[in-house]
Amino acid sequence: MPMPTVVVINGVLGVTFAIFTLIFLVRIVLTWYPQIDLTQGLWKVIYWLSEPVLAPTRRLVPPLGGVDISPVIWVGIVTLLRELLVGQQGLLLILFPPA
Repeated sequence: MPMPTVVVINGVLGVTFAIFTLIFLVRIVLTWYPQIDLTQGLWKVIYWLSEPVLAPTRRLVPPLGGVDISPVIWVGIVTLLRELLVGQQGLLLILFPPA
């Protein structure tokens, strides 16, 4: 794979992981405000992007003490994937080192 392609893939993955981390962090904050309707306004986009992965996680890991921890789990997963794939010692840099 030529170096520019690796740089583009690295950048796209990095931005994608950052966006999903931000989305899950917003969902964590929104759990503190249960009166907010997630199907209205800007929250609808956050809900639409995050709910497909949060719903199955909730079935596997039920709320603890009434608190939904599925967004916390996904922040950890996305952060781990980002570090493994595009971090300073990520797989992309190991497999395709700069020339």
